[in-house]
Amino acid sequence: MDPALDLDAGGETKAAPITVRYWASARAAAGVESDDLPVTGPITLADVVRRASALHPGTSLPGVLEACSVLVGDQPAKSRDPESVLVRPGQAVEFLPPFAGG
Repeated sequence: MDPALDLDAGGETKAAPITVRYWASARAAAGVESDDLPVTGPITLADVVRRASALHPGTSLPGVLEACSVLVGDQPAKSRDPESVLVRPGQAVEFLPPFAGG
C-alpha cells in the first residue's frame, strides 16, 4: 500500500495529511509548531499557504509566509510559482523565515 494512504474506520483508503511546519517567526505568528492539512490528493503550494493562513485568522502569518523560504519534502521550492508546485499527501512543507546572522 502507498505510504501516503491510510485506512479510515470503514476500511476505505484516505490520503495522509500534509504536514505544515513553521520555524522561527512563522512559528511565533502561527502560535504552533505545525499543522496537519487533511487532503484527498495533491494540492498546490499556493493552496497550502491559503489553508495554513486560514487556520490562524487575525495573525501576521500570511505576511510571514510570503517572506519565507519553502521546502516541500526535502526539496527547496526556490522561486517557482506556488501555483505550479504540487504537494502530495504525506509530504511536509517547511516554512523558513529569513534570519540575520551568520
